Amino acid sequence: MNKQELYHTVEAKKDEILNLSDKIWEYAELSMLETKSTAAYVALLKQEGFRVEENLCGIPTAFSGSYGSGSPKIGILGEYDALSGLSQVPGVAEKQPLVEGGCGQGCGHNLLGAASLAAAIAIKDAIAAGKLKGTVVFYGCPGEEGCAGKTFMARDGLFKDLDAAITWHPGDTNEVTTGSNAACMQMVYEFAGTAAHAAGNPWDGRSALDGAELMNIGVQFLREHMEPKCSIHYSVADAGGISPNVVQPTAKLVYMVRAETVRKAKALLARVNDIAKGAALMTGTSVTWHQLDGTSDTLSNTVLEQLLYDNLVEAPLPEYTREEWALAEALRKTYPHDSLPGDSVETNPVLKKQISQLSDKGAKAINDFVVPYYPAYHYSPGSTDVGDVSWLTPTAQFNTATWPSKVPGHSWQVVSTGKTGIAYKGLLYAAKVLAGTAMDLMEKPETLKAARDEFSETAAAGYDCPIGPEVVPSAQ
Repeated sequence: MNKQELYHTVEAKKDEILNLSDKIWEYAELSMLETKSTAAYVALLKQEGFRVEENLCGIPTAFSGSYGSGSPKIGILGEYDALSGLSQVPGVAEKQPLVEGGCGQGCGHNLLGAASLAAAIAIKDAIAAGKLKGTVVFYGCPGEEGCAGKTFMARDGLFKDLDAAITWHPGDTNEVTTGSNAACMQMVYEFAGTAAHAAGNPWDGRSALDGAELMNIGVQFLREHMEPKCSIHYSVADAGGISPNVVQPTAKLVYMVRAETVRKAKALLARVNDIAKGAALMTGTSVTWHQLDGTSDTLSNTVLEQLLYDNLVEAPLPEYTREEWALAEALRKTYPHDSLPGDSVETNPVLKKQISQLSDKGAKAINDFVVPYYPAYHYSPGSTDVGDVSWLTPTAQFNTATWPSKVPGHSWQVVSTGKTGIAYKGLLYAAKVLAGTAMDLMEKPETLKAARDEFSETAAAGYDCPIGPEVVPSAQ
């Protein structure tokens, strides 16, 4: 079939898709608490005639909508959770909370899920019209920001029966994601001591806060002896109270331990656990820990990446109004940065030259071009639960420009852009790319086989799930 028909469907459904995105932006629900968002998606899926499954893997805000039958079975992933502390008035170039201390869509997940669903609807309509054969499945994946919802879904084998999975993420470039990223383990450490008067009888006290501080110091010394691609971050979730004249009886730390692979992350975590034990021993306290979540490193699939790139080039790029360019420039000035997309020590110099030419040899307020694709290995120090999906089925993802150039993710600037034409145009562009790619996978069995063959080779070691069976998904 002609891809223009898919693009037409996306445009025809534009109003309800953008309305859905706006709703999710307004709800701004945190990880695993996305009840209103889930209800909105489920309602639209049912309205569109999808077979809906709710409460997937025992997670109340995880769901799926499928249409069609038989192979190929293509999964399209969606997200919708927000971030705390990022409430922001839309469409303005100054920090201005909508609700003081409220939440906001600082990673553009309102756009992510809506575009993925728009693509699924376009493929569904083509199957219903007899123009495509196979099954399309939209996955509502909760808790990407704080609970790694896809990891829990992958642990239960949810994506194993797919022939391929595709997804995207809002960003500041139109670009295929390639290479891999860090595996991550998120842990909570709770120290328990004995309260006492800090002046009257401190010898009777056992400070849990001392234990937590000594653990942090121990981990600081560990940093010198980690591999270069490892990193560790922490926060103090409970300091035991605000009274300095009390020996603090409780303290809680939250740690994220990252490494190049799940195996290396687990090994590094074992060393962190030993430091926690030592800190408790030194202070006469006790320590317990439990895992919140974990994510795997991502397996790159160059066959799918090339297909995504071809569709990024084939789909019509957004065009922006004078007002949108002005807003983008104003927002960009709130976070000045002169580098171009792809600027890093690992970037291919040929790629950097091409990007410079596409950018008119200068950074733009909106990157209104497609970054050339090079299937070279690139390592990102960040983490994503898309990695866990990639160990169960061939998986690939891309970005589209939904906020101004070099505006950082997880920022008020992203939230401000989330209900503007800049974001809407990036959303619709992403939907067309996803739909076009899914169509290619359904119509080109040789491409799908090549993707599966590559996956069989790269995933030969098998999926080493970063979370054990005892770990329960929960809101933080």
